[in-house]
This record gives sequence, structure tokens and C-alpha cells, in this order.
Amino acid sequence: MDFLAIAPEVALGVGALGVLLVELVWSPRPRWWAVPAAASLAATLLFLTLQWRDVAGAAGDPTLNFSGMLAVDGFAVLGGLLAVLVAGLGLAAAWPLVESLERRGAEFVALVLIAAAGAHLMAAAADLVFVFLSLEVMSISLYVMAGITRRQSADESALKYFLLGSFASAVFLYGVALFFAATGTTSMYEGAAFLSVNFLLEPGILLLGIGLMVVGLGFKVSAAPFHMWAPDVYEGAPGGAVAFIAAVAKLGGFAAMARILAVPVGAYVDDWAPVIGVLAAASMVVGTVLAIAQTDLKRMLAYSSVAHAGYMLAALVAGIDGVDALWFYLATYLFQVIGAFAAASVLSGATGGSTALTDLAGLGSRSPLLAGSIMALMLAMGGIPLTAGFVGKVAVFQAAIDADYLWLVIVGVVSATAGLFFYLRVIVVMYMQAPVRAEAPGTALAPLEPPLPVRFVLLVTVAVTIAFGVFPWALLRAAADALPL
Repeated sequence: MDFLAIAPEVALGVGALGVLLVELVWSPRPRWWAVPAAASLAATLLFLTLQWRDVAGAAGDPTLNFSGMLAVDGFAVLGGLLAVLVAGLGLAAAWPLVESLERRGAEFVALVLIAAAGAHLMAAAADLVFVFLSLEVMSISLYVMAGITRRQSADESALKYFLLGSFASAVFLYGVALFFAATGTTSMYEGAAFLSVNFLLEPGILLLGIGLMVVGLGFKVSAAPFHMWAPDVYEGAPGGAVAFIAAVAKLGGFAAMARILAVPVGAYVDDWAPVIGVLAAASMVVGTVLAIAQTDLKRMLAYSSVAHAGYMLAALVAGIDGVDALWFYLATYLFQVIGAFAAASVLSGATGGSTALTDLAGLGSRSPLLAGSIMALMLAMGGIPLTAGFVGKVAVFQAAIDADYLWLVIVGVVSATAGLFFYLRVIVVMYMQAPVRAEAPGTALAPLEPPLPVRFVLLVTVAVTIAFGVFPWALLRAAADALPL
């Protein structure tokens, strides 16, 4: 047992406990809850940096700890680093919500830290049962966060998220049981060793187990046709919470899916890759077509996330050779989606729900920072050159081409081109349409200034999006060092 292997989770757990104790004992103003939370994230970042120093460039099998349950390798460490960044930016984007919740705000902060720990454990889990436990740690936290304001729309979102999420978790667990039936183990690396020396004459049980696990995780990443929950949950959940919910669910789901497909069943890539390709194409088409029809910004971003899930699935058809492209796309998309939903929360209010596209009219003059940030993030999501979104699409399409899935790349290019319609429509509304109404006849709407934490999130996410679009090499090298061995 290596303490450093679980040090990040210990730091996040202690931070969550510290936030609750500070609130219970002193009942301070919300700004004091940020102290244990920030200390926890800083300590987690330090432990992950020490782990990266040990594993970066290392060859051979990963270090397994706690009876083979937890892997320490570049894949796990990069997932942890992204989880910390998502938690920090998510908390900053949600800080107006935290303040409005009063004493319950401490519970929200603690849930963010716990969900981040669950997402990291999903990336580090080397056993399928441990993946399920980590998945539930993350998911249950997100269910509570979705309904934490106790508004009717938030309660409905949380209940729908909980019911469908529980069903998806059960499907995933059934897939784990079938994998155990086929291999005699739930360990990914022991399963890979078993399949490497044993030929299954009737692999139907194994393939069905793989399919059920993909379905369960496909729900978490909102891939079509398992995306039904995303638009309603993103629209009804508190505006300040959606940025973190959308980002951390994608991170945990894709990290677990990539390790499962690459390690224990990587040798069966020719059997499961066509199914992943079909899911990727369906997600691209369904997400793009339905996003075009939306009149609400958060619902449009929800369907957009379905399409982006399809682009990331396109990298996985190449098996382990596409994991580096997946990491780059996922890492940059996390910043884009956090920034976009943080901007939407300014328009809807920290506790609000829907955000009509007409509310963006005239935003270019009301809030140049907010409008400029939204424009940069929309262009990145659309895959415009000199943004990280363009580099990410090139990377995942190249991985699919190398795996002889040219038809999937054609679907992706057509989908990305069509998706420019709804991204550019947001920019047109902000800069080329007058506000629907004014405060008084003959007057303009008052300037709209995002809160300071949200301004910080917007600046960071836009800067990262542009920086990795112009200079992507550092992240590409890190992604290449973060393959599950």
C-alpha cells in the first residue's frame, strides 16, 4: 500500500470534511468556506504532481495498489489533474450560487470535492467493481447538486437524473458481472492477461458484458441514444451548478470507458469498435440536428455536448492508439463547456434555469467581456482554426482514419460543418440583434457585469482554449504519456 496513491482522494475528502466543520462550528460567511476547499485542491494538485514526476515517461505496467484496485500511471494522474482543475473552475463559476444557498452552500462545496474525487478514482480504477463504486461516488454527488436549490424545475431535474442514472449504473454493473463470468475476474489487468493466453470459442458473454458497460458509461457522457436526460437536467438545474456537472460527468465517464476498452478487452477491438463507431455517428448527428432546433442556450449546449461526445467516441474506434487524441479533445472541451455554462449562469442567474437565446440580444454592448468570451468559446466548439477545438477535431479524426473508419470521419466533418450554424447563431444574436425589450422606452438595458469569480473563469477558459489552439504540443505530449499500459 502506497499512501501517495490515495493521497489526492484523502486531501479532497479532508477538504470536504473541513468545509462542513467550518460551517458547523463557526457558521462563517461563505468566503471562509473557500479556505479549506482551496487548501484541499492545492494539496491534491501537489500530490498529483509528485505522482506525475514518478510516472511520466515510465515504461512497463502501471503500479497497482490496494490488492490491484488502484492504478498509478500517467492515465490516472492526468485524469486527476483535470479533475482538480474542473473542481476549481466549477467552484468559481458556482460561487454566486454558493452564496445564495447560505448554510447549504457549504454542502455544495463539499459535494464538488467529493465528485472530483470520484472522477479521479474512475480514471485510476484498475478493477471494474472499483469503477462502479467510484462512479456512484461521483454520480450521487451530482444528483444532489442538480436539485440543491429545491425549486420545482431543479427537483424535477434531480429526480430524472437520479432515476435514469440509477438504471444506467445497474446496466453497467450487469456488464461487470458478465465480464466476470467470461474471465473469472473483475480486475482489468488480470482479465487482460487471461484473454491474452486463452481463446474464447464462444465470446458472446464477454461481448455482451462489454456492450452493457459501454451503455452504462454512455449515459454518463450523454452519448446518443442515451442522452435523453441531458437537456432537461442542464436546463432545470441551478445555473451555477451546471458547468461543473457537465464537465465532471464527461471526465469520469470517458476516463473509465477508455481504460476499460483499451486494457482488458483491447484485443477484441475489431469486435467492439464498430459499435463504438455507430454510437459516435449517432451522437454527432442527433446532437447537431437537435441543437439546431433549440431556442434555449442551455438546451443548445446540452445537445452540443451530445455531438462532442460523438467526436470523442470517434477516437476510441482506434483502441489504445486513439486514447491520446481523446485526452486532448476531452481536456480542452472541459474548459470550453465550463466557460460556456458559466456565461449562461450570468444570464439565467445563479439559481435560475432556462436561458432563452433572445436574452443574448445586444449582449455585445451590454457586456463586452461576457459576449467576447461566449464568442471565443462558440468558435472553439465549432472547430474554427487557431482554437483548441480545431486541433482536437483534427486529432480524433486522424485517429479514426488510421483505424480505417473513413466513413465516420465523413459523418464527423459534415456534422461539424452543420454545427457551425447554431454556434454562429449565438454570435449573431449577441452582436447583430437589438435587445427585445429595454428597461424603459427609449433607453438601453443596463450593463451586465459578471461576478468576479465568473470573470476569472471566463478569462481562464478562453485563454486555455486559444493557447492550446496555437501551441498544442505540450498537451499533446502529456496525452501521449497518459496511455493506459
